[in-house]
Amino acid sequence: MAVYLDHAATTPMVREAREALLAGLDLTGNPSSIHGHGQAAKRLLEGARERVAAALGADPIEVVLTSGGTEAINLGIKGLYWARREQDAARVRVLAPRGEHHASVDAVEWLVAHEGAVVDWLPVDESGVVDLGVAEQRMREHANEVALITVILANNEVGSVQPVRSLAALAAEHGIPVHVDAVAAFGHIPVSLRELDVAALSVSAHKIGGPVAMGALALARAHTVEALIHGGGQQRGVRSGTQDVPAALAFAAATDAAMSRMETEGARLDALARRLAGGLARIPGAELRGAPIDGVLQDAGVEVRARVPGNVHATFDGCQGDSLLFLLDMAGFSVSTGSACQAGIAEPSHVLLGMGLDERTALSALRFTLGASTGDADIASLLDVLPRIVEQARTAGFSDRTV
Repeated sequence: MAVYLDHAATTPMVREAREALLAGLDLTGNPSSIHGHGQAAKRLLEGARERVAAALGADPIEVVLTSGGTEAINLGIKGLYWARREQDAARVRVLAPRGEHHASVDAVEWLVAHEGAVVDWLPVDESGVVDLGVAEQRMREHANEVALITVILANNEVGSVQPVRSLAALAAEHGIPVHVDAVAAFGHIPVSLRELDVAALSVSAHKIGGPVAMGALALARAHTVEALIHGGGQQRGVRSGTQDVPAALAFAAATDAAMSRMETEGARLDALARRLAGGLARIPGAELRGAPIDGVLQDAGVEVRARVPGNVHATFDGCQGDSLLFLLDMAGFSVSTGSACQAGIAEPSHVLLGMGLDERTALSALRFTLGASTGDADIASLLDVLPRIVEQARTAGFSDRTV
């Protein structure tokens, strides 16, 4: 039986979400309609929104349901940028740490190419954590130009957690709104619009056992965004369109389940991650990347974990990540690489390059992400075959096209 170790890409739908989705599919009525069927659907929809809002430390009216994390991120970044520039034409600068998810990187680069935006990519350290000193310096230098800051809360590749509270406090001194990509963090570590004190944060359902094509942008009352989608005026006019009640119900059910299990499941995944990391340490040339699994981060006086549970990311000297992935797949293990593949050509991870790794090392990465279906036997089986597979990949070496 195949072992699935790519839960950060998507994790299987939990029973509670599956049951809620199936029940929701039997509903009749558009929640925007004023007749009985429509209003019954609306009550269920708003109940689901309240449950998601509670988990996000937000009011229900602040939660905008979207088609997923990518749309939420695009709405947060582009929407805040357009709104700020409408208020002040000089606000054209975006600050973002290196190592953001491509949803954020591509949204920012689209603004640069099509809207005249200017981007400052903030340096990160060897764990992928933003340099707060440089961030503060850029805010002071361009205080009257910055439209927004966007930052990932937990890195989707190496799992490192960013000091978002500290960054938000610095931004507040200069009146700069902050958007947080919390897609890889939600359901695994506490995520709160209020406690982080940011303008907006984005999350996705399928990362926590909910349905695909469902997510949310939590947008603080004090802030507004320009809409990406028009027509109908639903959800404060921020996101028009008929809302997906069954998916919202499933999202809420998955959220409830994730919140109830976060502490115990996090501890279980930490134990598995430590075991896996210990096994990797015995493989010559393997090196764990990102913050320490048991590390702690001081963030504006609050002690938070430095890495999300269940993330084990490593590079393997002399190996090509794609070769390792294919060999593991043939052996029955589903993992991912730390590289993005465009048009069939392997490219080194921009996250790892931002952390200071050279291209060859960045191309040797694998990401193992553990979830509800992962058990001790899975880790034992992986560690049993991985040394042999690393040797096979090392013998194959690198393709001349990718170095």
